[in-house]
Amino acid sequence: MSGPADDRPASSSPVPRTVVHLLRHGEVHNPAGILYGRRPNFHLSELGVTMAERAAGFFAAHNVTHLVSSPLERAQETAAPTAAGLDLEVHIDQRVLEAGNSFEGQTFGVGDGALWHPSVWWRLRNPFQPSWGEPYAEIAARMLAAAADARDAALGHEAVIVSHQLPVWIARCVAEGRRFVHDPRRRQCALASVTSLTYVDDNIESVAYNEPAADLLAPADDQQFGA
Repeated sequence: MSGPADDRPASSSPVPRTVVHLLRHGEVHNPAGILYGRRPNFHLSELGVTMAERAAGFFAAHNVTHLVSSPLERAQETAAPTAAGLDLEVHIDQRVLEAGNSFEGQTFGVGDGALWHPSVWWRLRNPFQPSWGEPYAEIAARMLAAAADARDAALGHEAVIVSHQLPVWIARCVAEGRRFVHDPRRRQCALASVTSLTYVDDNIESVAYNEPAADLLAPADDQQFGA
């Protein structure tokens, strides 16, 4: 014979929150102003190394248990101080690579009018996709997939992904329900900045933004293409 029914509510465990920090790399040594994109052998400048160290100091106060980097040198060099400070392995993930761009390897100067030349107009025909590079939707898909895997690896803790300006910004656009098409000059994604996605289960609950190297940004050239 069964006993009286227990009307007490079943206990439930708190839903774990996991934070995935998207860290943009530090300043790159690029005196020629080349749109370096995915090209190898572009390394952090001395200022960029200092920015990476600032980011490491920022993460020292966080419960980071998983660290991911783009395969490009500038990203791995930005990840290095955080890896050393937290004694973490750096996991290389192709999905957080810089966006593809058909102008890669060309030299541009701010205000030089290069994009007004008729020879490039066909590539600029569709800013919504965009026609000159990797589709925004594809960038979003790979970045969010990488973030989800990092979330699972750091469940209940925090993860860091070192990536690049456009991929980080597009991931944030998805998280905040923004349109992909935008003015690149208005991206809130400074050098060595941290865009933090807080997950509850599989859902992004909130987005936060920090600039650990804010005081170093004035002398930095943040107008480089392919950053």
